[in-house]
Amino acid sequence: MIITRYVEEKFVPEHVAIKGAAGRTHYRSILKHVLSPEEVHRIFHENAGRSRNKLRSVPDWPYLSNLQLGEVRPEHVEKLISAALNRGYSTQTATHIRNVVSAIYSHALKERDFQGDNPAIRAALPGMNRKEAHALTLDEARTLLQRMRYPEKQMALMALMSNMNVAEICGMQWRYVNLSEQAVEIDGETIPPETVAVRRQWYRGELSDVKPIRARNISIGRTLLPVLTKLSARPRFVGPGDFVLVSQAGTPINETNIATRRLKAIGEELQMPWLSWQVFRRTHKAFRYSYGADYESYLAMLLNE
Repeated sequence: MIITRYVEEKFVPEHVAIKGAAGRTHYRSILKHVLSPEEVHRIFHENAGRSRNKLRSVPDWPYLSNLQLGEVRPEHVEKLISAALNRGYSTQTATHIRNVVSAIYSHALKERDFQGDNPAIRAALPGMNRKEAHALTLDEARTLLQRMRYPEKQMALMALMSNMNVAEICGMQWRYVNLSEQAVEIDGETIPPETVAVRRQWYRGELSDVKPIRARNISIGRTLLPVLTKLSARPRFVGPGDFVLVSQAGTPINETNIATRRLKAIGEELQMPWLSWQVFRRTHKAFRYSYGADYESYLAMLLNE
């Protein structure tokens, strides 16, 4: 069986289809470097002509499309990696390409559709240049918050004061936020007082459930409570199904657009070109490590000064 047919008939329906929205999007994106993009459009029932920005086939790209499962060797995977790097893709993207090919063969081996060695495992990867993992100091965080406005300020505060990632922050709906001093029942479960139940996420324009391991309850705390209370007092978009952070039209916040239009601009202004949503989550962990149980008192300083 050739690779394209195996991906269409076995790998996508049996492996990719059971992934969450983010996982399906990832596979669909990376597979366009393994098979021709047009084949991936067809396999995933995409409208290839809907956008001018859709990826198109690249002449001389070493697609695996018409190779049989047993024909692929490590050098075929290495040619994919080299093609990606030569075209300007990052080492991380090249690694994703190798990993997706590996996933195809791991599935084939598990289902006994293929016998032999996984060719991607022995494919060589260039060394990765890791970027410095930045975290903010209290002074830097304070200065940033002073430059921010809605919604990036609220997003930053939520990331600093909890362990929610940006997809979970953007996917937060009022039905899962209990600002009261009494427990409430929602969807058959109890949400304790002053608690956010992390159950949904908004990622790449799609609302989905978080993975079971990420479903958790987060105590709002005395610093985040007034932030959420103020948001709940707005005149519109405070129904159970509405999102906590919304655009003027009531739609969820697009974290990528906010990062591009506002976060990066503030970072450049303050000579922090590395500023990202991940930096705020990393700072939360750093504050917890440095200040222990008192970290929330230090975070409160950011709001009061």
